[in-house]
Amino acid sequence: MSKKHSEKEEVSSAKAREAIEGKTPTGTLIAIGGKENKGDDPEDGSTNAENINFEKNEILERVVSELKGANPLVLVIPTASSIPEEMGASYIEVFHKLKVKNVQVVDIRSREDACKEEYLELVKKAAGIMFTGGDQLKLTAILGGTEFIRIIKERYHNDSLVVAGTSAGAAAMSTQMIYQGLNGGGFIKGSVSITAGLELLDDVAIDTHFITRGRIVRMVQMLATNPTFIGVGLEEDTGIVVKEGKNFEVVGSGLVVIVDGRGSTKTNIYEVEEGVPVTMRDLKVHLLGKGDTYTLEIF
Repeated sequence: MSKKHSEKEEVSSAKAREAIEGKTPTGTLIAIGGKENKGDDPEDGSTNAENINFEKNEILERVVSELKGANPLVLVIPTASSIPEEMGASYIEVFHKLKVKNVQVVDIRSREDACKEEYLELVKKAAGIMFTGGDQLKLTAILGGTEFIRIIKERYHNDSLVVAGTSAGAAAMSTQMIYQGLNGGGFIKGSVSITAGLELLDDVAIDTHFITRGRIVRMVQMLATNPTFIGVGLEEDTGIVVKEGKNFEVVGSGLVVIVDGRGSTKTNIYEVEEGVPVTMRDLKVHLLGKGDTYTLEIF
């Protein structure tokens, strides 16, 4: 990357901190655990088929209901995806079915793309943002520190912007981000990889596909390294609608798992060598379903 781009990103990051520091977000954040229903019947073998809370399109309908203004512009950002054109087209189709006609795909595939003036102008006008699934590390590596993400953060904190993301797009929203770790495992020190997310939701770490892929133990290892954070595990076809950066409501057909390690009394993560199991005592865990609410006590 050129020195010019690097300097621009440093200025962008400084502007972002100045614009949002100490402010309560006025926008709405919607984080989805992946595989949200898009108007289809449950797949064969899906637990949704037996779930009395299951409703077609429930989560995406909630995204639409939160949009402000006449003929709101929704931007679909498939940066995390390995098939961005296909992913973008699928969300255009579903939003059109939900009567949102003003939908555009912002196909950012590099940090240079994130500096394009036409994309910056679009994000200044958007009523909603939809980050698709894919690879959250790809998403943060391309968008982190750019003018594009600065504008999103500033508008989320100072405007009525709706920022939604599913799977990788949800995982990247938090302060700390798990980007690699064994499904159903993660209890061995060194088996979970953590980096900074896009930092839209303070002092929180989000993990997705949480119950289906057995990810609670890898979340615990992340919390053992920094118990200040609250772990939010989102099951598939399940999400949280966050207001004021801290108050959220559960939507969808599954469960949200809250893992709070701030009252933990002991962990061995700083004592053991890599390859040894990690332990942690006195965690507080909440299981929340559709309609349940929770307030994040952010220090």
